[in-house]
Amino acid sequence: MKPSSGSFAAEGYSLSVFSSKVDVAEKKPDTRNIEEAELSLRESSSLNYEEARALLGRIEYQKGNIEAALHVFEGIDIAGITPRMKLTLAKRVDRRKRRSNDYSSPSMSIHAVSLLLEAIFLKAKSLQHLQRFREAAQSCIFILDIVESSLPEGLPDNFGADCKLHETLIKAVELLPELWKFGDSPHEAILSYRRALLHQWNLDAETTARIQKQFAIFLLYCGAEASPPNLRSQMDSSFVPRNNIEEAVLLLMILLRKVSLKRIEWDPSILDHLSFALSMCGDLRALANQLEELLPGVINRKERYNFLALCYYGAGEDSVALSLLQKLLHSSEDPHCVPALLMASRICGEKSNLAEEGINFARRALENLDDECSELEGTCNLLLGVAQSTHSKSALSDSERVSSQSEALQALESASKITSMKDPNILYYLSLENAEQRKLEAALYYAKFLLKLEGGSNIKGWLLLARILSAQKRFVDGETVLNAALDETGKWDQGELLRTKAKLQMAQGQFKSAIETYSQLLAVVQVQSKSFGSGKRLHKDRSPRSLELEIWHDLAYLYISLSQFRDAEICLSKSEAINSYSAVRNHATGLLYEKKGLLKEALKAYWNALDMDPNHAPSLISAAVVMRQAGGQSNAIVKSLLMNALRVDRMNPSAWYNLALLHKDEYTPSSLHEAAECFEAAAVLEDSEPVEPFR
Repeated sequence: MKPSSGSFAAEGYSLSVFSSKVDVAEKKPDTRNIEEAELSLRESSSLNYEEARALLGRIEYQKGNIEAALHVFEGIDIAGITPRMKLTLAKRVDRRKRRSNDYSSPSMSIHAVSLLLEAIFLKAKSLQHLQRFREAAQSCIFILDIVESSLPEGLPDNFGADCKLHETLIKAVELLPELWKFGDSPHEAILSYRRALLHQWNLDAETTARIQKQFAIFLLYCGAEASPPNLRSQMDSSFVPRNNIEEAVLLLMILLRKVSLKRIEWDPSILDHLSFALSMCGDLRALANQLEELLPGVINRKERYNFLALCYYGAGEDSVALSLLQKLLHSSEDPHCVPALLMASRICGEKSNLAEEGINFARRALENLDDECSELEGTCNLLLGVAQSTHSKSALSDSERVSSQSEALQALESASKITSMKDPNILYYLSLENAEQRKLEAALYYAKFLLKLEGGSNIKGWLLLARILSAQKRFVDGETVLNAALDETGKWDQGELLRTKAKLQMAQGQFKSAIETYSQLLAVVQVQSKSFGSGKRLHKDRSPRSLELEIWHDLAYLYISLSQFRDAEICLSKSEAINSYSAVRNHATGLLYEKKGLLKEALKAYWNALDMDPNHAPSLISAAVVMRQAGGQSNAIVKSLLMNALRVDRMNPSAWYNLALLHKDEYTPSSLHEAAECFEAAAVLEDSEPVEPFR
């Protein structure tokens, strides 16, 4: 042994004394220590100071004497041996490439390089154990820098297979990002992950997949926004992720592709994290595509149906989701699957033509519940109540409608009792149902309870409370509630609150204030459109452009009521630029013509609106009013329009009022009696009409 400085033997003895854990009875060191030493001795005829320290440090580390091992490793002159290590690695690659032995022997054997790199790695592990994470990371970086600078084109196949060099390198590649994470350095961790995946380290498929998965998880949940990767070798048309979620999604999709190609084993957590990522960016259709590409048998068929149904429902493709659920609930599959029954009930319960099916699904779910699960029982009753409420709106007879409304309230009240009034969703629908049935005091009670339960964290609760107060003609209180909500809400989420506030101001005759509120709202929406893109949905069924369209319509109606026709026309032109196919815009145009006294043009605009949406209640009522004013039309046609309007919106006071006028014009005892009843209904409904629909 050739000491390069000082007496190594003396220092070796002092190290033995330094370690309080050294004991004769301790386990024998790994025989690989002896083998490495023998190989190094054969190649260089000596074991130098640094190599001896590497061996002694490894022995101490294997005994568990971490501080003693670190003391030994720190005595290695890393800066001094680096050039020789690089030269050895570079010459070994050249020799492999040229298949020639003309070169003089390198100053250090490959086994010595492997031994020293392992010593540096074990130094990093020792520092990690002592929670000196940044210093440990620097040791790993040193290993990667030596290999990367010596082999800029990457490691050849089977390089270092005859020693531990490649194994040590892989461990260092995996450890580095973990050390940066423990050291609270997220940006350095991200760069380390990218370095691990983009450089040619000859990682096996399982190791690469493990790093990709850990990187994706870190990107999703670390809370630090990464800068886009700089991919030097990319082609011009290749995809470059712009943010954490896009990069994580790309990694997870690569992993799923590897599963499909049977390069790695199936890992269900990959799908869990991808589901979260795509849900966060609102692209559940892409998640459905990934699921459909998985080979049969990777996930259970029933689970696949359920998962795909959730994706398609979240993507707004309700009919596809319902079709998948019906397959799952078929007698040959799993007709008693409660989650599938609940989801099918939810989809059907929101549509008037499927409400009866929604009721049946909810009842089947109740029948298949375990007795001890009160949460699911509450959810079943909630969905039953929602489906009954939807069904009541399309009921053909008054008795059927009243019965459905009663059953809806009964189911919702049962749900609230089962959950001890602690489920915000149940309280919301219970308040909403009471409000729509004009039981405003009960609706107000549940809305206040909901707001208190949620701590004002949900915009829906604030909006519902303000609408209920507006139905009670407490406009000032409603505006106060909305101002409080605006103080608690971020700019991006203030759209609906500002719109309702503007309508409350209009109801109080504060038209100038309403216009200012709409201007503020337009500014927010237009910034949203530029920031997120016009097609980006901030909520289900709502994008910034659709909200902007409704704002222009609101302003057009406001200016028409003030007889400011030029301003109304500007608003309508803005609306047309966003969407030329709009029943609301055509109705506003007809109202503008009607206000100008152009009844023929107004009626044409109303018919255009009904061509686009035959169930547009305002257009049905306005067309009936204009036809009645113009005369020369059969009362039966006018009455048919008004009855259709009531079929669509039974709580519309304007429809009842105009139907009353029609009956009054007939001037028969029976028609006068019907007129009186219609006038009474119109008066009651007008007294409890909110500034905008409760739902």
